[in-house]
Amino acid sequence: MKILVPVKRVVDYNVKVRVKSDGSGVDIANVKMSMNPFDEIAIEEATRLKEAGVAKEVVAVSCGVTQCQETLRTAMAIGADRAILVETDVELQPLAVAKLLKALIDREKPDLVIAGKQAIDDDANQTGQMVAALTGMPQATFVSKIVIADGQARVTREVDGGMEILSVKLPAVVTADLRLNEPRYVTLPNIMKAKKKPLEIVKPADLGVDVTPRLKTLKVAEPPARKAGIKVPDVATLVAKLKNEAKVL
Repeated sequence: MKILVPVKRVVDYNVKVRVKSDGSGVDIANVKMSMNPFDEIAIEEATRLKEAGVAKEVVAVSCGVTQCQETLRTAMAIGADRAILVETDVELQPLAVAKLLKALIDREKPDLVIAGKQAIDDDANQTGQMVAALTGMPQATFVSKIVIADGQARVTREVDGGMEILSVKLPAVVTADLRLNEPRYVTLPNIMKAKKKPLEIVKPADLGVDVTPRLKTLKVAEPPARKAGIKVPDVATLVAKLKNEAKVL
């Protein structure tokens, strides 16, 4: 079985994001970048399936600038066998990424696509669903457990009312939730081994995909600063302030 895992290069989750002075976007100059945490969980799960003998090959894919090669090397250090970079300087939106992944899926013929449920930069939560729609593959989102057997993926997913168990026929698209696993620590020997693994670079035009942005960002602004809270001596005072000052009662 072959597993394809899309990974995205994003601003590290420990970094305080700053907006550009002209409001055109987020400032990423000299900012630490890393793999999207949900994609890290996805590549970890694919690696575990390979180690369990369920899968034979794990292919990591990233779409974006040249520096995405670092993200792919990290994915290969975790356990991916090879990587593909769709290199472009164009700002990629979810639909464009989904079309690129669809083209690669048509070429690679994976039995399972495991993606992070969302990226922490735009929080779009769209790419996995769009890939499933474009390819006609069944999908299971927000997955916290995966069991592969008899040509099916039996998954546990979190819903508002608790847990839901689904079986989807392979090939399928699965998006990983936070509780699926805890990614391993990447060791130095594995980082060195990852440098020797194959990394293919293609262009969107090679895949026949137009990645021209369809949406335009008009303005990016920081949220307004929150006012400091106050302490009240009793419930009566709290109710009075909620009614007379906050006007919420």
